[in-house]
Amino acid sequence: MLGVVNLDKPVGPTSHDMVALLRRLTGDRRIGHAGTLDPLASGVLPILVGAATRFSEELTGGRKRYAATIRLGASSATDDAQGPITAGDGPLPDERAIRRALASFVGTFDQRPPTFSARKVGGRTAHRAARDGEALDLQPRRATVDHIDVLDITPGGEWTDVTIDLRCGPGTYVRSIARDLGDALGCGGYLAALRRTEAAGLRVEDGVTPEQLGALRQEGRLAEAVIPVATLLPLPRLELSEQDADRFRHGSRITVSDGPSGGGRLAIFDAREELLGIGSLANGQLQPEKVIASTGEA
Repeated sequence: MLGVVNLDKPVGPTSHDMVALLRRLTGDRRIGHAGTLDPLASGVLPILVGAATRFSEELTGGRKRYAATIRLGASSATDDAQGPITAGDGPLPDERAIRRALASFVGTFDQRPPTFSARKVGGRTAHRAARDGEALDLQPRRATVDHIDVLDITPGGEWTDVTIDLRCGPGTYVRSIARDLGDALGCGGYLAALRRTEAAGLRVEDGVTPEQLGALRQEGRLAEAVIPVATLLPLPRLELSEQDADRFRHGSRITVSDGPSGGGRLAIFDAREELLGIGSLANGQLQPEKVIASTGEA
């Protein structure tokens, strides 16, 4: 098996739990994922099967889309519903103020990661240090939000829930947006719910649940859930002749006369449209970067 499973992760399990599930179902240890989802988040978790694990970088680095509910009127130590939760001091904002503040998060800006995150400082993981009572000094990182659409604003007495449709670049923390929105409005805020609706070219409405995967496994149809990784790579394509394809498989540099004029990184295929891997083209020279075996469906 070689490809990607569009897993609709439920709330509760970790991303590593889902990797372990696929290892049990497939019997293959070469299982990974493209883009971690927190336990309290659900939705698209691309699971990489077999040699597809080699393309984690390419599949993780694309744009993502989320349906997120931000609760205003309180703050959280973890910036999400895991808590502990502390009531805010300031008054709850009106709808106009909420929309105006959310609009300020569209664009590219420096974002402080959550205290409880997988970021590392000096070899120490932030969430482990925080649980030990020592918050690490996490440096801001660049984040890009392409679009925020307000879907619903629901007052709840001591709090207000704001549900948004958010499209963003890789490495953007939605928990940090919830926290920073609450700070900007002076009332506190945290991420109450999160569902990833798009990632790596996959949509949640096309996803399969762990229960569905288990049923497919029992019926001997698990391979039906595996999407060819070649269809998801966000790179220009280049097809090689049989002779050049064989040289590429063996890691040899190849002279290319009819490649894309701009060069750069390319998804490389043979004449049968079988994915060979990824190569870098510069000055007419194609250098293999990632090469996969010639057998199997890509």
